[in-house]
Amino acid sequence: MNRILPFLFALLGGTLLSVAWPPLPYTPLLFIAWIPLLWVERTVRSNGLFFSLLLLHMLVWNGLTTWWIWYASVPGAVSAIIANSLLMCLPWLGYRFIKKKKGLGIGSLALVTGWMAFEYIHLQDWGLSWPWLTLGNGLASQTGWIQWYEYTGTSGGTLWILAVNILLFLQWHQHKNPETQKIFPYRWIALAALAIPIGISQWIGNNLTDQSDTELEVAVLQPNIDPYEKVSSYTSFDIQLQNLIRKSEENITENTSLLIWPETALYRSGGIGEKDLKEREQLYDSLWTFLRRYPKLTLFTGVESYGITSEKSPNSIPAPDWLRMPGEVKPLFVESYNGAAVLDSNGAGAFYHKSKLVPGVETLPGFLQFLSAWFEEFGGTAGGYTPQAERTVLSTTNGFRLAPAICYESIYGEHLSRYFKDGANLLTIVTNDGWWQNTPGHKQHALYAALRAIENRRWVARSANTGISGFISPQGKWIDPQPYKTAACIRRSIPVQTTSSTFYARFGDILSKLALAFYVGLWAWSLVSRGRNQNA
Repeated sequence: MNRILPFLFALLGGTLLSVAWPPLPYTPLLFIAWIPLLWVERTVRSNGLFFSLLLLHMLVWNGLTTWWIWYASVPGAVSAIIANSLLMCLPWLGYRFIKKKKGLGIGSLALVTGWMAFEYIHLQDWGLSWPWLTLGNGLASQTGWIQWYEYTGTSGGTLWILAVNILLFLQWHQHKNPETQKIFPYRWIALAALAIPIGISQWIGNNLTDQSDTELEVAVLQPNIDPYEKVSSYTSFDIQLQNLIRKSEENITENTSLLIWPETALYRSGGIGEKDLKEREQLYDSLWTFLRRYPKLTLFTGVESYGITSEKSPNSIPAPDWLRMPGEVKPLFVESYNGAAVLDSNGAGAFYHKSKLVPGVETLPGFLQFLSAWFEEFGGTAGGYTPQAERTVLSTTNGFRLAPAICYESIYGEHLSRYFKDGANLLTIVTNDGWWQNTPGHKQHALYAALRAIENRRWVARSANTGISGFISPQGKWIDPQPYKTAACIRRSIPVQTTSSTFYARFGDILSKLALAFYVGLWAWSLVSRGRNQNA
């Protein structure tokens, strides 16, 4: 039984994290879910066996929590689960090494700072960025506990969860080893560490107010179009557009200031030329006619578009002859975008191009390009979209300054906070989560949006093609969420906020940057020192 126990504990730890993850209602389990793995590391002497059990733990957590990626991309699911599990092992291997050198106390600091450093790096622009399971995201269904995210972002939640787990483990370790004579009240510290942040959160939440004299009416459309049918056999662009207009007009009024359509709501085979939208081409007459009927209205919509440029970029292709002017001979290239546009009766006022591309489905790092054909066979583009490098706030004529987020960009907290540092006053999320079917994936994605509302203390308007669409208050409270697979258009008046940006929006993820620096210091200290701690 002693040989089987570490295996069972590795399974238990991964399962506890999965059961504690949104949308399941067992969030408190996050505060004990790492204890089984801490016990495994303490008990198993063989490094090879420990790594095997560690990887098993991570595979169970990743597999049970993000299995739904399978519906969108089989290779994407396999790659994400395996790659993320392997990457998650790195902080734990660092913990094991430093703990042997410096003891359990310093090792515990290495685990906390190492994991936070890993999460921070995983949120940056690199080909395998997949921060879906950032520990702080696991508290998304308990926004009453984390109102202080306006100061720390999700890294504060990660620190909180790890600290409580380690304190409880240290209490158990002390109880099992009374001969050390190190009597320290870990259980009371753990209780305080658990309770105090919740109390602070309640105090912050109870003292929040919306400070704005102006409210504007915003409408969000959930058209409920099957994404697979839309891509493969949708009847025509005109019918698609008429359906969007008809469903919108069922609910908007002459006072509606902003209407939001979901990701790639404007879609046609071959893409939509951004130049055509700027110049109000007759091809889109029904759209311009609709917007003229509502002169106060601005439309923010997802659009699969393309642009023509004279400079070649990594993802551009030579422009076909039909895009050239007669007699034009200079080199021209076409870039494709998963984008969004601000439109009114005068045409396109601004465009945004999705900058955080989904690994495998929309982009691949250079060292994995040999897998591109495999991904494309399952519906991916393997790098066909050109991302936008710089954050740009999209202004409307009626006072909104939009922070645009397309698809899974809304899980990048610090990335989005830069918009609000630059004066954005409304987060608009357009997404199409129908690729994942009715699985936990679309629910997790929707819950994460509430974290962005708290971090920046701004309203969120979310338009998801098949759901969940709705509004989120600056306190992270969902308002009028629309069920999955339901066609709807909803509206409400939203304050045009003029309050200053939050601490997190102004200064970013300070906690993770400090953790990264501290972790590097611990490694340097451990590598230059000699010997081994006998009590590790």
